[in-house]
Amino acid sequence: MQRYIIIRSDNNSISQPMNIEEAVSKVENYDKQGIFSYIVSESEGNRLSGTQTFDNSKLE
Repeated sequence: MQRYIIIRSDNNSISQPMNIEEAVSKVENYDKQGIFSYIVSESEGNRLSGTQTFDNSKLE
């Protein structure tokens, strides 16, 4: 089963891996709070977790 990770832009945090339904629900809740977040695969999240900062400008 594929697992997903949420990355939040407000504090550059990476969540624990979760299933897609849980990830979508959390992103929707963050959106209601005005927090930009996005879902990536667990492997991409692991790759990103090795960096010091995230470049959110690449998303635009």
